[in-house]
Amino acid sequence: MHGFTENADKFSEIIHSLLESGFSVVAYDQRGHGRSWRWPGIDDLSLTHADRFEDYVEDLEQVVAQVLAGMPRPWVLFAHSMGGAVSALYLEKHPDTFARAALCAPMIAPDRGGLPLAAGKLLCGGAKALGLGKKRMFVSKPYSGPEDFETSCATGRERFDWYDALKAEKPLFQNNGPTYGWTREALNVTAKILAPGAVERIAAPVRVYTAEVDGSVLPDAQEAFVARLKDGRRTLVKGSKHEIYRSGDDVLFPWWHGVLEFLKGAE
Repeated sequence: MHGFTENADKFSEIIHSLLESGFSVVAYDQRGHGRSWRWPGIDDLSLTHADRFEDYVEDLEQVVAQVLAGMPRPWVLFAHSMGGAVSALYLEKHPDTFARAALCAPMIAPDRGGLPLAAGKLLCGGAKALGLGKKRMFVSKPYSGPEDFETSCATGRERFDWYDALKAEKPLFQNNGPTYGWTREALNVTAKILAPGAVERIAAPVRVYTAEVDGSVLPDAQEAFVARLKDGRRTLVKGSKHEIYRSGDDVLFPWWHGVLEFLKGAE
């Protein structure tokens, strides 16, 4: 399950490793991302929108019912960032579907850049009420070409360069900013994930991996989530930014080996 403004292709190395390790893999572009369906009225392919965060969860339900149902068990889940939020909501709703879940820098709560939560909700709610829900948030700009490694969420230069070139070639991969509607839904997702009694419904063992330097999601919310799991553990991945899976080899390989051992049930 990929993250905000991403797609399944960005995880090609991870998918390859899973296949080489004996797993079968199901991966898809979530709505509004990559090759998936886009909302009418949004012509800018770099703009990412959501009417309801629950739509992502319902899409996952359809993938489980129509695709995963034909795959051998046990089923395990790997998710990053926004995909982690979608997965958390799914696991709360369907606690027995997956045998294990590994969440990479999950968006239990997005980083707000210092903006108070109430102010952010008021801003985005007001924009939606004015009919601007599908308009770009004022803090972002349309995709304009190659991105900057130093300010990116990656620490592995070769991995950054590979995807940056791929993104530049494929307009459908150029998601880079949210609408007011998506931001409103993201700000509201924390209360849904951490609702009373919700996290406690998750039956599967869950491992949460926190990036040491993360400007995209809040680690405190991850800690609050893990503390309420029946079988949960949070690991700080030193030397990583938000996209742990795009770290340099010295960080990526030890971390990913641990993830694979967990997903195999060998932890």
